[in-house]
Amino acid sequence: MNHRIALNFEDGVTRFIDCKDGEKVLDAAFRQRINLPMDCSDGVCGTCKCRAESGRYDMGDDYIDDALTSDEAADGLVLTCQMVPSSDCVIAVPVASTLCKTGHASVQATVASVVPQGDAALVLELDVQGDAPVFLPGQYVNIGVPGSGQHRSYSFSSLPGAARLQFLIKRVPGGLMSSWLDTVAAGTAVEVTGPLGSFYLRDVQRPVLMLAGGTGLAPFLSMLQVLESHSALPPIHLVYGVTRDADLVMVDALEALAARIPGFAFTTVVADEASSHPRKGWVTQHLPEGCLNEGDVDVYLCGPPPMVDAVRRHLDEVGVRPASFHYEKFTPSQPSQDRAA
Repeated sequence: MNHRIALNFEDGVTRFIDCKDGEKVLDAAFRQRINLPMDCSDGVCGTCKCRAESGRYDMGDDYIDDALTSDEAADGLVLTCQMVPSSDCVIAVPVASTLCKTGHASVQATVASVVPQGDAALVLELDVQGDAPVFLPGQYVNIGVPGSGQHRSYSFSSLPGAARLQFLIKRVPGGLMSSWLDTVAAGTAVEVTGPLGSFYLRDVQRPVLMLAGGTGLAPFLSMLQVLESHSALPPIHLVYGVTRDADLVMVDALEALAARIPGFAFTTVVADEASSHPRKGWVTQHLPEGCLNEGDVDVYLCGPPPMVDAVRRHLDEVGVRPASFHYEKFTPSQPSQDRAA
């Protein structure tokens, strides 16, 4: 049996390799032309030290303490020259992908459909030519805008491994991607590069609080579809905040997921004081009671920079330090920015 290993590099690039039963990660990477850091390859120097963020593996006992101490091993650090996976794993590699003679992977895709979500957003669906890109739920890709020489970055809202890729895209008046999508015909070819990003779902071992701002909902739709196949999950709550009523999109998809995932619930919040929505204000004003679980909680946050900063201030003010806090900021598309709404 092969195990799929996600290598997350320091520059945000993720590459996937297959590791055979009994094969060491370093050997599997070299076999697939990814030169992970190494010097001795014998568990002596520690040059290949990385962090295993999820998965099961065996480190054996053929390395010395100077290369990897027992405290480091207990903290999830590994030597890829000794690490033998027994499941799929995610490994954080503390160098840029370019130093490992690898980099972005690109695939060709065609536009399958563009579905408007009122004047707030668009749902873009792409069919990939060949194998669909493998990604971790929550990650994003760069989508090239034909004829412009530019790209925009969007999180997957679809399930990893699905034949059709889906993205929830904020409609920006006059924006490069928005304007193109308003007129694009089905079948138009586009280039998709990635996956990218360190914002992705980790192993769920405690309650989870998800905070989405606007089209920051997209990565959570992907995460929740993955969680749908899990059993005996701890409580998961999503707070979905928007500026105005019209920005509340894909609520029907959340309702369907809530019906299928035991323990999952969501709350919607509208900032506009003129709204008739029952919950007005900011997401931090409508966190469900007990959702922070005295810090024994994993918090995931995707939204515009002011929202991210406000949530971080709120956690400081209430004196809660989550067991883990993963966040991604996005801004409206600009030519100089890689991560877009």
